[in-house]
Amino acid sequence: MAILKIIEVLASSKEGWEDATKNAVEQASKTVKNIRSVYVKEQSATVSDGKIKEYRVNVKITFEVQ
Repeated sequence: MAILKIIEVLASSKEGWEDATKNAVEQASKTVKNIRSVYVKEQSATVSDGKIKEYRVNVKITFEVQ
């Protein structure tokens, strides 16, 4: 039986929400092994002068504990 844990991660990108999600997984994988899935919990963005400046995501990353 596998034991799974979930961590919550905040990440951002100047490109888009998909890129912010990719950044979250890439950064988490530097210290967390056996990542199985990512769930986007929230999306937001910062706006300046009527334009989106930064995309942000709050994700839950599931990984298997060995």
